[in-house]
Amino acid sequence: MVLRAARMTALLAVGASLFGAACTPSSRAKDGGERPIELLVPTDAETLDPRHATDAVALRASRLVHAGLVRLDPSTLEPVPYLARAWRWSDERTLVVELRDDVRFHSGASFDARDVVATIRAFKSPEVGSRHARVVDAIGETTARGDHEVVITLQRAHATLLTDLELPILRADEAASPPRPDGSLDGLGPFVVASREPGAIGLVPAKSGALPSPAHSVTIRTVHDENARALRMHAGRADLVVNGFSPTLLPALADAPGLEVSTRPGANLTYMLARTDRGPLADVRVRKAIALAIDRARIAKTLLAGHASAASTLLPPTHWAHTDAEPLAHDPAAAQRALAEAGVLPLRLTLLTSTDRLRGTIARQIAQDLSGIGVFLEVIPLELGTMIARLGAGDFELATLQMPEVTEPNVLRVFLHSSSVPPAGVNRGRVRDADLDRLLDNGAEERAPEARRAIYASLERLVRDRALLIPLWHEDHIAVASTRAAAFRPSAEGRWLDLATLR
Repeated sequence: MVLRAARMTALLAVGASLFGAACTPSSRAKDGGERPIELLVPTDAETLDPRHATDAVALRASRLVHAGLVRLDPSTLEPVPYLARAWRWSDERTLVVELRDDVRFHSGASFDARDVVATIRAFKSPEVGSRHARVVDAIGETTARGDHEVVITLQRAHATLLTDLELPILRADEAASPPRPDGSLDGLGPFVVASREPGAIGLVPAKSGALPSPAHSVTIRTVHDENARALRMHAGRADLVVNGFSPTLLPALADAPGLEVSTRPGANLTYMLARTDRGPLADVRVRKAIALAIDRARIAKTLLAGHASAASTLLPPTHWAHTDAEPLAHDPAAAQRALAEAGVLPLRLTLLTSTDRLRGTIARQIAQDLSGIGVFLEVIPLELGTMIARLGAGDFELATLQMPEVTEPNVLRVFLHSSSVPPAGVNRGRVRDADLDRLLDNGAEERAPEARRAIYASLERLVRDRALLIPLWHEDHIAVASTRAAAFRPSAEGRWLDLATLR
């Protein structure tokens, strides 16, 4: 890793000589006007249609264009008003939402209660085929009460409704339209899609959205290689990269002229997934032994350069429902005893990981840790689509994955409830545990924060005791910015709405 950092330093030096005076970031476009703020991302957005966006780039880009009734506080992740002015519960299953009257769609069309009703119905509709239909499946009825009040009635107790109402509101006559991957759906967010071509999305400030009109246009540009991203930043041709560099390269970037590096703890979880319903991994002793053998603290300190904290539970330390727990032990001797008791030594398994270089390095370190207890991993790097397909089909034994946005603890239901086993959901480990299902159901129904916190504390203890998921670490969000974008801070879940506040 030292050699790699040195190579990056050399690349930056070469970049300076190649681009000459451009080593001081330029804010001027070729035509003499101010160029957009340029955000570099490693992959293309699959779609800009918020009904169908699921990858991280698509989700974050679409939330710049569209707005929901609520948004999440960038630090606490609690729901705060956005298109809603206020709300009140009239009873346990009825929420009355008062809408803002000072917002218009990008096209100039008025925003009112009919848009909210049509949007929620569209997200629920099988004909629309939204990938986020589960978010609104607890809603029984949505009705307009005049132009600026909406009544949402639940068909069952559901604690997370306010957080769920972060889903983007579409214009009533477009809400159930065919997919619009080009981003042409009318929006209420701070930016308008001006152009989309392979590798670049052009956004311009909206004049009538839910936030004040931004000061700058934005270009979201795809640059797959991190060295190329570094050179583009160093040359002053780009302004911002969020979570796009290996942590060990950050010192070289921080020392580059005109660049700043900032970090904040992230509401995410990197974890190891095991196929729990067959083979040796169906034995809890084997799964717990693997958890004991991984030196997660050392990986966080070295390979992640201290920009991560070892995970003891599923929810990150900054989350309102986080449970304090003893650190997960690194105890290879105890792990080896457990495997001997299970009668599986030596054990050969496959570990799926991504093709990202850092993730591959981490996977090989995990393999080295496990080899010390007699578990020998074949590390298989895969492109994301191929990896997700194999996980969905159950064609795996172990995999390293990340939950990038742990905003609401009820998200764990999608990953762990028996009703979410593929193809119904993403319980790819095929976990079927009646005690866990009961806790997940209770957490989804209970609205009182303290009672919910107690439920999720019990859930986290159960998951830890039975090693149904193996938590590894929570990674920081890391922004590398030019002088123009130095004020940018990602939110706790890593989104980019702060782009609208740059001046």
